[in-house]
Amino acid sequence: MGKKLILIGLVEPETEDHIAAFNEWYIGNHVEDTYNCPTVTAVTCYKAAKGFMGDAPAGYLTIYEFEGEDADAAEAILGAYQADASTYPDRMEPNGSMKIISAGWYLEEMSFG
Repeated sequence: MGKKLILIGLVEPETEDHIAAFNEWYIGNHVEDTYNCPTVTAVTCYKAAKGFMGDAPAGYLTIYEFEGEDADAAEAILGAYQADASTYPDRMEPNGSMKIISAGWYLEEMSFG
């Protein structure tokens, strides 16, 4: 079995006025939509509970797990999936409610448990 490849997204509502729209689009649609990408094996979205050694870096942390170990290939497949409106019939268009703090690809280095 190979190493786990994940995409981490650190996001939050653009402003306090965007919370309802963020919940509708990101939590209510985008996360599940992305889960349906052919090479995504699991998605977990966490809401910040409190900071530790400072503030939490974002309001939400989403972990997308992918098949394979090639981040470039996974990103290309994800991009093609998201560009094709027919891949997820319930897809909602982004509504401007999300602020991206950071995102990046990570390849498993070690794991316990």
